[in-house]
Amino acid sequence: MTPTARKAPETPTTSLGAVFRPQLPPERLRSVCEAAERAGLNELWLWEDCFREGGMTTAAAALAWTERVRVGVGLLPVPLRNVAITAMEAASLHRMFPGRAILGVGHGVQDWMGQVGARVESPLSLLREHLLALRALLSGERVTVDGRYVKLDDVALDWPPLTPKTGVLAGATGPRSLRLSGEAADGTILTAATNAAGVRRARQLVEEGRAAAGREAGPHPFVVYLLTATGQDADARLRAELDAEGLAAVPDLGVAGDAGAVAEAVERLVEAGADSVVLQPTADEPDPEGFVRFAAEDVRPLVP
Repeated sequence: MTPTARKAPETPTTSLGAVFRPQLPPERLRSVCEAAERAGLNELWLWEDCFREGGMTTAAAALAWTERVRVGVGLLPVPLRNVAITAMEAASLHRMFPGRAILGVGHGVQDWMGQVGARVESPLSLLREHLLALRALLSGERVTVDGRYVKLDDVALDWPPLTPKTGVLAGATGPRSLRLSGEAADGTILTAATNAAGVRRARQLVEEGRAAAGREAGPHPFVVYLLTATGQDADARLRAELDAEGLAAVPDLGVAGDAGAVAEAVERLVEAGADSVVLQPTADEPDPEGFVRFAAEDVRPLVP
């Protein structure tokens, strides 16, 4: 994990993160958090994948075990969650760890939602209703809504975030969900199945949604995952994961190599419109602590 010789930018502006994949046992999280904190990683991201670690539980632990690193949950599947519970947990994190929690929601993997009896007829409608209600609750509003899926009767948080503009991101892939993210979310999360061309297209669709909702003013950050393999057998591990996910035919997806190669891949996503790039290790990454150190110490200095 040695960087190639490239000139480091004088003032880095892109936020760089890494993922703690839920294929790892939860008791491994603390050592990864400590490695990320010591290395100066910008962001550590967690997933609420069925049926592994809970997103809010691991986020609270990660925030408590660190002092500086921002912790993201990307994402929470809304069919599993009453919006009031999501708001209560989010507000608690924002108050206990000001400025360090990043929360994203999405409609979840539909097969998993079916397994637990939470699959809905219109995932997009549910996501829209959840986003609008969640953002209102976190802004300190008192909410009454009788939607198709979200129903609240005079609900307000006793302990809303001290900073009302905390922001809720939406995970989105298809055109309708991307437009919805522009319409109803404060930012967008794109999976590692998104190359630079996909980021540009997503930006366009999100802007269409923002325009339709009259929300053109203000920032709308994009978080983009980048499947990354480094170290021994990096090429083979990357190819195996892309094959397993059915993504081998997608051009310019993922990166294998040293810090210079990874930084170049990050820059391509940034030029396409990413504000934060999150390095996603392969599921068989042999050294997750070393991976976050690689991201912070080797790749970060090479990224603009």
